[in-house]
Amino acid sequence: MLAEALEQLAIKGSGIYLDCTFGRGGHSQAILSLLDSSGRLLALDRDVDAVSSDTAKAMLKDERFTLKHSCFSALENVVASGCLTNQIDGILLDLGVSSPQLDNPGRGFSFMQDGPLDMRMDYTAELTAAKWLATVDEKDLVRVLFDYGEERFARRIAHAIVVTRVENPLMTTRQLAGLIEQVVPKREPHKHPATRSFQAIRIEVNKELEELKNVLQQSIRVLKPGGRLVVISFHSLEDRIVKQFIRSESGAKYDPGKLPIKEADITKGILRKRGKPLKAAEQEVRENPRARSAIMRVAERV
Repeated sequence: MLAEALEQLAIKGSGIYLDCTFGRGGHSQAILSLLDSSGRLLALDRDVDAVSSDTAKAMLKDERFTLKHSCFSALENVVASGCLTNQIDGILLDLGVSSPQLDNPGRGFSFMQDGPLDMRMDYTAELTAAKWLATVDEKDLVRVLFDYGEERFARRIAHAIVVTRVENPLMTTRQLAGLIEQVVPKREPHKHPATRSFQAIRIEVNKELEELKNVLQQSIRVLKPGGRLVVISFHSLEDRIVKQFIRSESGAKYDPGKLPIKEADITKGILRKRGKPLKAAEQEVRENPRARSAIMRVAERV
Protein backbone atom coordinates (compact mmCIF):
# COMPACT_ATOMS: atom_id res chain seq x y z
CA MET A 1 0.00 0.00 0.00
CA LEU A 2 2.84 2.35 -0.88
CA ALA A 3 0.83 4.80 -2.98
CA GLU A 4 -1.92 4.99 -0.36
CA ALA A 5 0.60 5.57 2.44
CA LEU A 6 2.27 8.44 0.57
CA GLU A 7 -1.09 10.02 -0.21
CA GLN A 8 -2.35 9.78 3.36
CA LEU A 9 0.87 11.16 4.84
CA ALA A 10 0.25 14.28 2.71
CA ILE A 11 3.99 14.77 2.37
CA LYS A 12 5.39 18.29 2.27
CA GLY A 13 8.80 18.83 0.76
CA SER A 14 10.16 20.55 3.87
CA GLY A 15 8.44 18.20 6.32
CA ILE A 16 9.88 15.88 8.95
CA TYR A 17 8.66 12.27 8.77
CA LEU A 18 9.08 9.11 10.77
CA ASP A 19 9.00 5.58 9.33
CA CYS A 20 8.76 3.32 12.38
CA THR A 21 9.22 0.11 10.38
CA PHE A 22 12.08 0.59 7.92
CA GLY A 23 12.06 -3.06 6.79
CA ARG A 24 13.88 -3.12 3.47
CA GLY A 25 13.41 0.57 2.88
CA GLY A 26 10.60 0.72 0.33
CA HIS A 27 8.44 3.24 2.16
CA SER A 28 11.45 5.24 3.37
CA GLN A 29 12.92 5.55 -0.13
CA ALA A 30 9.59 6.78 -1.50
CA ILE A 31 9.13 9.34 1.30
CA LEU A 32 12.70 10.61 0.92
CA SER A 33 12.22 11.07 -2.82
CA LEU A 34 9.39 13.55 -2.11
CA LEU A 35 11.37 15.71 0.32
CA ASP A 36 13.37 18.77 -0.67
CA SER A 37 16.76 19.74 0.73
CA SER A 38 15.25 20.96 4.02
CA GLY A 39 13.08 17.87 4.64
CA ARG A 40 14.09 15.08 7.00
CA LEU A 41 13.25 11.41 7.44
CA LEU A 42 13.89 9.41 10.60
CA ALA A 43 13.43 5.63 10.38
CA LEU A 44 13.42 2.92 13.04
CA ASP A 45 13.60 -0.86 13.00
CA ARG A 46 14.21 -3.44 15.71
CA ASP A 47 15.67 -5.91 13.20
CA VAL A 48 19.47 -5.72 12.93
CA ASP A 49 19.30 -7.16 9.40
CA ALA A 50 17.11 -4.24 8.33
CA VAL A 51 19.31 -1.45 9.69
CA SER A 52 22.49 -3.08 8.33
CA SER A 53 21.13 -3.91 4.86
CA ASP A 54 22.75 -2.59 1.68
CA THR A 55 19.69 -0.41 1.10
CA ALA A 56 20.09 1.17 4.54
CA LYS A 57 23.81 1.79 4.01
CA ALA A 58 23.14 3.48 0.67
CA MET A 59 20.36 5.66 2.07
CA LEU A 60 22.46 6.76 5.04
CA LYS A 61 24.72 8.64 2.62
CA ASP A 62 21.85 11.12 2.32
CA GLU A 63 22.17 13.73 5.09
CA ARG A 64 18.39 14.10 5.26
CA PHE A 65 18.03 10.49 6.44
CA THR A 66 18.61 8.97 9.88
CA LEU A 67 18.14 5.30 10.80
CA LYS A 68 18.05 3.88 14.34
CA HIS A 69 18.06 0.30 15.62
CA SER A 70 15.11 0.65 17.96
CA CYS A 71 11.79 -0.85 19.02
CA PHE A 72 8.55 1.13 19.07
CA SER A 73 8.66 1.81 22.80
CA ALA A 74 11.79 3.96 22.38
CA LEU A 75 10.07 6.29 19.90
CA GLU A 76 9.86 9.34 22.15
CA ASN A 77 13.46 9.03 23.29
CA VAL A 78 14.72 8.68 19.73
CA VAL A 79 12.72 11.70 18.58
CA ALA A 80 13.82 13.76 21.59
CA SER A 81 17.48 12.87 20.98
CA GLY A 82 17.15 14.52 17.58
CA CYS A 83 15.39 17.57 19.08
CA LEU A 84 12.31 16.79 16.97
CA THR A 85 9.55 16.53 19.61
CA ASN A 86 6.31 18.17 18.37
CA GLN A 87 7.93 18.71 14.97
CA ILE A 88 6.95 15.46 13.22
CA ASP A 89 4.67 15.97 10.20
CA GLY A 90 3.85 12.31 9.70
CA ILE A 91 4.36 8.87 11.20
CA LEU A 92 4.08 5.60 9.27
CA LEU A 93 3.61 2.25 11.03
CA ASP A 94 3.68 -0.80 8.73
CA LEU A 95 3.08 -3.55 11.27
CA GLY A 96 3.74 -7.28 11.36
CA VAL A 97 6.53 -9.45 10.00
CA SER A 98 8.33 -8.36 6.84
CA SER A 99 8.61 -10.63 3.80
CA PRO A 100 12.40 -11.04 4.21
CA GLN A 101 11.84 -12.20 7.79
CA LEU A 102 9.16 -14.69 6.73
CA ASP A 103 11.17 -15.99 3.79
CA ASN A 104 14.33 -16.65 5.83
CA PRO A 105 13.97 -20.07 7.52
CA GLY A 106 16.78 -19.16 9.89
CA ARG A 107 14.54 -16.58 11.57
CA GLY A 108 11.95 -19.19 12.52
CA PHE A 109 8.83 -17.18 11.71
CA SER A 110 7.37 -19.61 9.19
CA PHE A 111 6.66 -23.33 9.22
CA MET A 112 6.86 -23.55 5.42
CA GLN A 113 10.57 -24.41 5.72
CA ASP A 114 12.36 -26.02 8.65
CA GLY A 115 14.45 -23.73 10.80
CA PRO A 116 15.30 -22.90 14.41
CA LEU A 117 12.34 -21.99 16.61
CA ASP A 118 13.49 -18.39 17.03
CA MET A 119 10.85 -15.78 16.01
CA ARG A 120 12.76 -12.79 17.44
CA MET A 121 12.29 -9.61 15.43
CA ASP A 122 15.39 -8.33 17.20
CA TYR A 123 17.81 -11.25 17.39
CA THR A 124 19.98 -9.38 19.87
CA ALA A 125 17.17 -10.00 22.39
CA GLU A 126 17.61 -13.03 24.66
CA LEU A 127 14.20 -14.72 24.55
CA THR A 128 13.53 -17.03 21.60
CA ALA A 129 10.33 -18.95 20.92
CA ALA A 130 12.13 -22.18 21.86
CA LYS A 131 13.22 -20.79 25.23
CA TRP A 132 9.76 -19.43 25.95
CA LEU A 133 8.02 -22.70 25.05
CA ALA A 134 10.47 -24.64 27.25
CA THR A 135 9.39 -22.84 30.44
CA VAL A 136 5.98 -21.25 29.95
CA ASP A 137 3.21 -22.35 32.31
CA GLU A 138 0.47 -24.33 30.58
CA LYS A 139 -2.27 -21.88 31.60
CA ASP A 140 -0.25 -18.96 30.27
CA LEU A 141 0.34 -20.83 27.02
CA VAL A 142 -3.40 -21.45 26.64
CA ARG A 143 -4.06 -17.75 27.20
CA VAL A 144 -1.49 -16.68 24.59
CA LEU A 145 -2.74 -19.13 21.96
CA PHE A 146 -6.35 -18.13 22.53
CA ASP A 147 -5.90 -14.36 22.93
CA TYR A 148 -3.20 -13.75 20.32
CA GLY A 149 -3.98 -16.52 17.86
CA GLU A 150 -7.73 -16.84 18.42
CA GLU A 151 -7.00 -20.57 18.41
CA ARG A 152 -10.06 -22.57 19.46
CA PHE A 153 -7.94 -25.66 20.16
CA ALA A 154 -5.60 -23.72 22.45
CA ARG A 155 -6.00 -26.16 25.38
CA ARG A 156 -5.21 -29.23 23.27
CA ILE A 157 -2.16 -27.59 21.71
CA ALA A 158 -0.82 -26.19 24.98
CA HIS A 159 -1.17 -29.54 26.77
CA ALA A 160 0.58 -31.38 23.92
CA ILE A 161 3.48 -28.91 24.02
CA VAL A 162 3.90 -29.17 27.79
CA VAL A 163 3.82 -32.99 27.70
CA THR A 164 6.15 -33.28 24.71
CA ARG A 165 8.80 -30.85 25.97
CA VAL A 166 9.60 -33.06 28.98
CA GLU A 167 11.48 -35.57 26.84
CA ASN A 168 11.71 -33.80 23.48
CA PRO A 169 12.34 -30.04 23.71
CA LEU A 170 10.83 -28.17 20.77
CA MET A 171 13.75 -26.63 18.87
CA THR A 172 12.62 -26.31 15.25
CA THR A 173 9.65 -24.91 13.35
CA ARG A 174 8.94 -28.28 11.77
CA GLN A 175 8.79 -29.98 15.19
CA LEU A 176 6.25 -27.49 16.48
CA ALA A 177 4.14 -27.44 13.31
CA GLY A 178 4.10 -31.24 13.18
CA LEU A 179 2.99 -31.51 16.79
CA ILE A 180 0.15 -29.05 16.23
CA GLU A 181 -0.95 -30.94 13.11
CA GLN A 182 -1.24 -34.11 15.19
CA VAL A 183 -3.46 -32.65 17.91
CA VAL A 184 -5.77 -30.32 15.97
CA PRO A 185 -8.89 -32.36 15.12
CA LYS A 186 -10.35 -30.02 12.49
CA ARG A 187 -8.74 -28.05 9.68
CA GLU A 188 -9.68 -24.65 8.31
CA PRO A 189 -9.85 -24.65 4.49
CA HIS A 190 -6.64 -23.35 2.86
CA LYS A 191 -4.98 -22.70 6.25
CA HIS A 192 -2.28 -24.76 7.95
CA PRO A 193 -3.37 -25.82 11.47
CA ALA A 194 -0.23 -24.22 12.95
CA THR A 195 -0.88 -20.76 11.48
CA ARG A 196 -2.71 -19.30 14.48
CA SER A 197 -0.29 -20.76 17.02
CA PHE A 198 2.77 -19.44 15.21
CA GLN A 199 1.19 -15.99 15.10
CA ALA A 200 0.36 -16.10 18.80
CA ILE A 201 3.81 -17.26 19.90
CA ARG A 202 5.52 -14.65 17.71
CA ILE A 203 3.37 -11.87 19.17
CA GLU A 204 4.17 -12.97 22.72
CA VAL A 205 7.93 -13.40 22.17
CA ASN A 206 8.20 -9.92 20.63
CA LYS A 207 5.59 -8.25 22.88
CA GLU A 208 4.11 -6.86 19.68
CA LEU A 209 0.78 -5.64 21.02
CA GLU A 210 2.37 -3.94 24.02
CA GLU A 211 4.84 -2.24 21.68
CA LEU A 212 1.98 -1.13 19.42
CA LYS A 213 -0.01 0.39 22.29
CA ASN A 214 3.14 2.14 23.44
CA VAL A 215 4.00 3.69 20.10
CA LEU A 216 0.44 4.87 19.49
CA GLN A 217 0.41 6.77 22.78
CA GLN A 218 3.84 8.24 22.09
CA SER A 219 2.90 9.24 18.54
CA ILE A 220 0.46 11.91 19.68
CA ARG A 221 3.17 13.44 21.86
CA VAL A 222 5.67 13.82 19.02
CA LEU A 223 3.37 14.80 16.15
CA LYS A 224 2.90 18.50 15.43
CA PRO A 225 -0.64 19.88 14.95
CA GLY A 226 -1.81 18.75 11.53
CA GLY A 227 0.64 15.83 11.53
CA ARG A 228 -0.65 12.52 10.20
CA LEU A 229 -0.55 9.05 11.77
CA VAL A 230 -0.80 6.26 9.17
CA VAL A 231 -1.01 2.66 10.40
CA ILE A 232 -1.07 -0.49 8.26
CA SER A 233 -2.06 -3.62 10.19
CA PHE A 234 -2.32 -7.22 9.03
CA HIS A 235 -4.52 -9.00 11.55
CA SER A 236 -7.59 -8.19 13.62
CA LEU A 237 -5.75 -7.89 16.94
CA GLU A 238 -3.54 -5.07 15.66
CA ASP A 239 -6.36 -3.37 13.78
CA ARG A 240 -8.65 -3.46 16.81
CA ILE A 241 -6.03 -1.70 18.95
CA VAL A 242 -5.48 0.98 16.29
CA LYS A 243 -9.21 1.49 15.73
CA GLN A 244 -9.95 1.82 19.45
CA PHE A 245 -7.01 4.16 19.97
CA ILE A 246 -8.09 6.55 17.22
CA ARG A 247 -11.69 6.44 18.43
CA SER A 248 -10.62 7.10 22.03
CA GLU A 249 -8.35 10.00 21.14
CA SER A 250 -10.81 11.54 18.67
CA GLY A 251 -13.70 12.14 21.08
CA ALA A 252 -14.24 14.65 23.88
CA LYS A 253 -13.29 13.31 27.30
CA TYR A 254 -14.34 14.31 30.78
CA ASP A 255 -13.94 13.17 34.35
CA PRO A 256 -17.25 11.43 35.22
CA GLY A 257 -16.52 11.98 38.93
CA LYS A 258 -17.18 15.68 38.57
CA LEU A 259 -20.87 16.51 38.35
CA PRO A 260 -22.28 18.68 36.98
CA ILE A 261 -19.87 18.57 34.05
CA LYS A 262 -18.35 21.94 33.26
CA GLU A 263 -16.87 23.03 29.97
CA ALA A 264 -13.48 23.36 31.68
CA ASP A 265 -13.58 19.66 32.66
CA ILE A 266 -13.92 18.50 29.07
CA THR A 267 -10.79 17.64 27.12
CA LYS A 268 -11.20 17.87 23.38
CA GLY A 269 -9.97 15.04 21.18
CA ILE A 270 -6.27 15.01 20.33
CA LEU A 271 -6.77 13.20 17.02
CA ARG A 272 -9.16 13.50 14.11
CA LYS A 273 -10.00 10.35 12.17
CA ARG A 274 -9.46 10.79 8.46
CA GLY A 275 -11.76 8.83 6.21
CA LYS A 276 -12.62 5.16 6.25
CA PRO A 277 -10.17 2.27 6.58
CA LEU A 278 -8.35 1.52 3.32
CA LYS A 279 -7.50 -1.88 1.86
CA ALA A 280 -5.02 -2.93 -0.80
CA ALA A 281 -6.17 -2.65 -4.39
CA GLU A 282 -6.96 -5.81 -6.34
CA GLN A 283 -3.87 -5.47 -8.51
CA GLU A 284 -1.57 -5.22 -5.47
CA VAL A 285 -3.20 -8.30 -3.91
CA ARG A 286 -2.61 -10.22 -7.14
CA GLU A 287 1.05 -9.19 -7.16
CA ASN A 288 1.51 -9.65 -3.40
CA PRO A 289 -1.04 -12.02 -1.79
CA ARG A 290 0.19 -11.04 1.69
CA ALA A 291 -1.40 -7.61 1.12
CA ARG A 292 -4.85 -9.20 1.16
CA SER A 293 -5.27 -8.73 4.91
CA ALA A 294 -3.75 -5.23 5.09
CA ILE A 295 -5.90 -2.46 6.59
CA MET A 296 -4.79 1.17 6.70
CA ARG A 297 -6.17 3.64 9.24
CA VAL A 298 -5.33 7.33 9.29
CA ALA A 299 -5.64 10.05 11.92
CA GLU A 300 -4.51 13.66 12.19
CA ARG A 301 -3.17 15.50 15.23
CA VAL A 302 -5.35 18.51 16.08
